[in-house]
Amino acid sequence: MQSARMTEKTWEHLCTIRSNGAVFHHSTSHLDRPCLSLYEPIARPNGSFVMAQVGQSLDGRIATPTGDAQDVSGCDGIAHLHRCRALVDAVIVGVGTIVADNPSLSVRAVNGQSPVRVVVDCNGRIPSDAKMLHDGGTPVLVIQADDISRSPISCDVIRLPRRGEGLHPQDILDALSNRSLTSVLVEGGARTIARFLDADLVDRLHVSVAPIIIGSGPMGISLAPVDRLADARRPNVTVYDIGTDIVFDCDFNTAAEVLEASQEGQHILMPNPA
Repeated sequence: MQSARMTEKTWEHLCTIRSNGAVFHHSTSHLDRPCLSLYEPIARPNGSFVMAQVGQSLDGRIATPTGDAQDVSGCDGIAHLHRCRALVDAVIVGVGTIVADNPSLSVRAVNGQSPVRVVVDCNGRIPSDAKMLHDGGTPVLVIQADDISRSPISCDVIRLPRRGEGLHPQDILDALSNRSLTSVLVEGGARTIARFLDADLVDRLHVSVAPIIIGSGPMGISLAPVDRLADARRPNVTVYDIGTDIVFDCDFNTAAEVLEASQEGQHILMPNPA
């Protein structure tokens, strides 16, 4: 486990990378190395980049059964989430998160630029009085199916074809890319994160765990079931102590490369098992 303690200079360095993609050739020895390892992949993505973030308790819960999620993450866990927001072009949530929590999705716990706010609202459920529609913050994009009546809401609406039970995550990413929003944070809720993970579209997953046991309530991650543990996802994981919370940084790209290399090796050996 690496101890990551953000300093003002380290954060300034990351924000500069985020702003202009600068490649620094001077020494970074005065910066916090674990923080660079944790956040640089977000600040300097290689092409399109999708990360997901889950803040949960020790027993994997993100709220109580009544929906209270106010204090699941500690202060450092909240700062971590806001840093992730500040380093991407857009933050995505499902409409259930808007109905339940009425969030702003802005950057408040750290200095930084707030991302474009994207709501996946397949069936047109977003309340017309949702806070983010009227707070004068960064632009809001609402993504709806093209087979429903147009919603009378005061923001841009992207209409996409319904595929199966809803909107496909790849169609959402393509629509955002067409607007030059290529690095995105999928923040919630659990079903929205699961859709992106099940579609194998997440490059990085951060699971931020706070030292609290809730006992019951919704889970942070709920994916399609697998029959065998051999079929479970096994990302390359680095663990960071960020203060009040522990962050599991799950790299799915590296895991896929290792799996592909392993499968190629097995294929080569199969004709000559002796």
